[in-house]
Amino acid sequence: MAFQPCPVVTQPAAINSSCPCPYRDWKSGLTDCSSDQSICFCGTFCLPCLMCKVATQYGECFCVPFLPGALVAMRTGLREQLRIKGCVCGDWCAFCFCCPCALCQMARELKSPCC
Repeated sequence: MAFQPCPVVTQPAAINSSCPCPYRDWKSGLTDCSSDQSICFCGTFCLPCLMCKVATQYGECFCVPFLPGALVAMRTGLREQLRIKGCVCGDWCAFCFCCPCALCQMARELKSPCC
């Protein structure tokens, strides 16, 4: 009796995201600090503290943000996980030109992550 492979009758499931909604915009703009003043204060006066806080809320070790490129990778991952419109180039530009604002925007999304 020869081995006969079984046909595939179902496709693999798509990767589950935290939000089952279509791609959307960020809940707050890059420079919208007035929407959460405590995050803005932390980002302005203690950026390393906010970096560590965002990393742990995202599920990474608190020291990850201090690795080169890690913040861009976290922003891209968060954007994909929460189905936020954008691209890696936009993530890089946000951190290159306005790191505190980009980090505050991520913190605001993590505070209330779903649609």
